[in-house]
Amino acid sequence: MLHQHAENLWTAAAPLKMMGLHLGTRMTVVRLQNGSLLLHSPVSTTPEIKAAVDELGSVSHIVCPNVFHHLYAGDAAAAWPDALLHGPAALERKRRDLKLGATLQEKEPHPDWQDALKPLFIGGCMLKETVFLHEPSGTVISSDLLENFQTSSHFFTRCYLKISGVHGKVGWSKLLRWVYRDRAQARADLGRILEWDFDRIILAHGDVIDNDGPNQLRRGMDWLLEG
Repeated sequence: MLHQHAENLWTAAAPLKMMGLHLGTRMTVVRLQNGSLLLHSPVSTTPEIKAAVDELGSVSHIVCPNVFHHLYAGDAAAAWPDALLHGPAALERKRRDLKLGATLQEKEPHPDWQDALKPLFIGGCMLKETVFLHEPSGTVISSDLLENFQTSSHFFTRCYLKISGVHGKVGWSKLLRWVYRDRAQARADLGRILEWDFDRIILAHGDVIDNDGPNQLRRGMDWLLEG
């Protein structure tokens, strides 16, 4: 149910269909310095997921990292009503039913995250994503920074991956590159990520990148970094 990657760091993968494609999704669970938990990009709060998370501790923060990874945020907020819900400012206009307690900020991150998570906003991109560095484990935590599919057992999903240029390799779909509207700004922010000390990259769609993260990011986003 929960897969532990390092001390105080877990993920939970879950199925997700989007426009007929079997893309899957992933939640990251971080135990903060105060012992409470942060849920990044929550998946469906099934009884099994809730029990597994509750076994680790109390949830104090729920993070919607961009304007697309919010589908299960309401369920998570209902399951853990004492948790503070974070998201990009643009999400408040898109999901008026969600009551954000805080907007994601790079300059003034929540004090509970000190010594555990370092946020960085990727500008120039319509996703409005904030990625995080889990400094104790050298892990970048993201949703849509990259995709990493070896293949898919679903025929149409496999076709999509091949057309997108991401079948069997780390990258970002050719069909979705248009979301990077200001490539110079996005390139600069990706460069800042590459200055971090990390090895692992957690992402929502496909497999976790367990090692060689900086080189994998460079190769997967070369079309932007070298553009």
